[in-house]
Amino acid sequence: MFALNFQSQKHEKLLLDRQKNCTIRLGDVSSIYRENSIVWITTGVKYTTKRKLYSVFLDKVQVKTIAELTSKDLGNQNPDIKTVDQLIENFENIYNKKITREDTVTVIYFTEVIE
Repeated sequence: MFALNFQSQKHEKLLLDRQKNCTIRLGDVSSIYRENSIVWITTGVKYTTKRKLYSVFLDKVQVKTIAELTSKDLGNQNPDIKTVDQLIENFENIYNKKITREDTVTVIYFTEVIE
């Protein structure tokens, strides 16, 4: 079983409130997160215990450049991020490196699986 892990407490709140149904990951991770598969949504800082929130179905997995992201992609990822430039700034803080509009990202849309 694979997991989509979220480290930020803000993302955990969005996930628990069911206000987040998309994640944008730096790089091409489409071979790990395949469309039509089921994965866990977890929270926790790297190298610490994780908490499973729920399982999700991966509805759509798309590889594109940051410049190709739509307002729908950005809004479903994080309602506070309205522009590509804001996402780049956020990613630079997360990944601690320079990010450009030409960088590849994987956009993953998911829906909760009720067990």
